Amino acid sequence: MTPFTPSAVSRRQWLRSSGLVAGGAIATGSLTPSLAQAMESDVPHVEHGQTTAVGFAAHERMIEAMRRADGPIRLASNENPYGMAPSARKAIEEGWKQHAWYGAPGITTLKKVYAQSVGVPEDHIMIVAGSSELLSIVNLAYGMKGEVLTPWPTYEGLPRYAESLGIKVHKVPLTPDFSHDLQTMDKRLTQAVDLVFVCNPNNPTANLTENRALRSFVSNASRRAMVLVDEAYHDFVSDPSYSSCIDMVKAGENVIISRTGSKIHGLAALRTAFVIARPDIIARLQPLSTSAPGAFGALGAVASIQDTAYQAMCKQRNIEGRDIMKAAITKLGRKMTESQTNFVFFHTGMPVEQVQKAMLAKGFMIGRAFPPYNDWARISIGTPDEMRAVAAALPDVIGGAPKSLGGSGA
Repeated sequence: MTPFTPSAVSRRQWLRSSGLVAGGAIATGSLTPSLAQAMESDVPHVEHGQTTAVGFAAHERMIEAMRRADGPIRLASNENPYGMAPSARKAIEEGWKQHAWYGAPGITTLKKVYAQSVGVPEDHIMIVAGSSELLSIVNLAYGMKGEVLTPWPTYEGLPRYAESLGIKVHKVPLTPDFSHDLQTMDKRLTQAVDLVFVCNPNNPTANLTENRALRSFVSNASRRAMVLVDEAYHDFVSDPSYSSCIDMVKAGENVIISRTGSKIHGLAALRTAFVIARPDIIARLQPLSTSAPGAFGALGAVASIQDTAYQAMCKQRNIEGRDIMKAAITKLGRKMTESQTNFVFFHTGMPVEQVQKAMLAKGFMIGRAFPPYNDWARISIGTPDEMRAVAAALPDVIGGAPKSLGGSGA
């Protein structure tokens, strides 16, 4: 495998230095046939809207080459290393003229397709310009006159925005096993709390809270407040005991589900996310929307949602990379959570900033600190080859640290 290097060279510079560019064109004769095809936009790797296995393999090799060429490997923001599906790219290319239109038809189509994919009526869906917008408008709709209750640490978008609006936020620390402390949250759910936030699987800790307990809490809490359940990492879960809370929405409970196009679908830069809620809740949120979702994000999302083969292959590669990291962390004798996401969270025995710096020197960008877990690292899952390189680098970085399983936040 080509060594990873933190030097930032352009993709074209890398291609030229690798002998893949000749006279301004791609010299595909030096590539394997599948990789050469992957680098030519007119060669199909999609059949009946599904990414083929051969097409995915070629796409994977192309993506790995591009990621190396771009400099340090991005493992800090829980992105899908494979990016959008070939089917999504094709849909965007074919629908390019929508960039000049207001109210592009792709948005309407996306609403219909997404509703069908999650099994709810179309009037239970709202398309927003990324999860950040959703978290903001839910605060505006349900948090302004009361208080917000959330576990901590968790995804910071909703509590951070609430605090910027002057809303009081009750942050309940996680349990020693990194689960949501549902008993304490229930006790803190006073009449003043109008909005409850839970993220499952949780970010940054990567784990699930026990399914029956969480569902019981969400259902009970929804009788006293609006509950927003962030399921951004739903598509990466492999634990058979897990289930989404969408059925609570279908049952008419005060529950909002947040899903995103930024993770399994690889559309983070195209800002596309999904609200699943009762029609009356959607009607309350819609006027508060601060931005319109983009046509290209909608086109890509429609294709990606229907490209179940691509999703399955990304999920399988994620499991492979996750298992590589689990084995490496276990070998180092480190405590870690049971990841059900596209990242791992583990004890390093030193400030995360030191680990970040050392890993960057080896060619990898990893996640920041998440207080109070200041000596725990969050590393996103890249391709299996990338994770093997990370696993090889880790002993030099944290191998000499104390072997205590405790952390500053454990």
